[in-house]
Amino acid sequence: MPTIQADRLKNIAARLLVGSGASAEEAETVSRHSVGANLAGHDSHGIIQIPTYIDRVKRGHIVPGAEFEVLRDTPTTTVVDGHWGFGYVVSERLMKMTIDKAKRSGVAAATVFRQSHVGRVADYPIMAAQAGMIGMMTADSGRSSKSVVPFGGREPRLGTNPICIAMPSNLEGTMFIDMATSAVAAGKLGVAVARGASVPEGWILDSEGNPSTDPNDLRNGGAVLPLGGAEGHKGYGLSVMVEILSGILTGLGFGHDPSGRHNDGCFMAVFDVGAFRDAEEFKSEVTEFAQYLKSSPPAAGFSEVFYPGELEHRRERQLLAEGIFVEDSTWGALEALADEFGVSKDLFSDG
Repeated sequence: MPTIQADRLKNIAARLLVGSGASAEEAETVSRHSVGANLAGHDSHGIIQIPTYIDRVKRGHIVPGAEFEVLRDTPTTTVVDGHWGFGYVVSERLMKMTIDKAKRSGVAAATVFRQSHVGRVADYPIMAAQAGMIGMMTADSGRSSKSVVPFGGREPRLGTNPICIAMPSNLEGTMFIDMATSAVAAGKLGVAVARGASVPEGWILDSEGNPSTDPNDLRNGGAVLPLGGAEGHKGYGLSVMVEILSGILTGLGFGHDPSGRHNDGCFMAVFDVGAFRDAEEFKSEVTEFAQYLKSSPPAAGFSEVFYPGELEHRRERQLLAEGIFVEDSTWGALEALADEFGVSKDLFSDG
């Protein structure tokens, strides 16, 4: 169970991705986003995913060097076919385009389909926030395998359907919300399986529709519950809207085809604050609002109130200094790939 510095993990991920056929530029983008997820405390979207991505490249489900095709283009909107490229590469490029359009027109939106896993959805709206704009993104897996039941149902009909909104401010860390509309992101269940851990009640059902704390039950015919527990109709409704924005609006459609490729359809929008009010005043007021929230006396069992996104920022600072924990099963998979690509001596000789 090694603890590895972030730069080394990025180098390992990038070298392995290049070995699978990715360009150096693609590998840098994927490794940066993946290890960035680890740094934020979201191990489900971190280095644990690299062997999966390489497996998808081998099976033709991810296409290194894929065409980035703009199908529709207006001063404020863009529609992109990613042709099964790395989702990190496709979505980062499209978010940059959307930010540029918002700078010129005040607001801009885009959809993208036929791209692989985009990882941590927050990465892209945070790009907008760092440019002084409000960013939003939703994601859905289209017709690929589904894992989440509708509220009151026992068979999956939805994906985990994440949504993120990020705000510009003068805070040290970006204020944002990034959440699955299910009780838990599927990747967190994968981490629990890899670490031999149980999960809290209220996250999943087994194949018989009974509550379960065994993360393996999802892979054995179980399902994930919508966000909200007894008030799960709220998470369910939000999930439906994310599915429409990211699945139907993008043209992916809806449904359940377990044999299909993982296909992240995404909707993104950027709002130039300056089109609505003075941008610096807005950023200052958001900062004051965060401080106002944090001034609340902590409730019993809590030591501090955090603004949305603050915990991720603190984890990043901590893990940059201390290193990132990697479970043995993931480390072993990375070592096996290094052997396969003939780079084991370069990457693992000291660890």
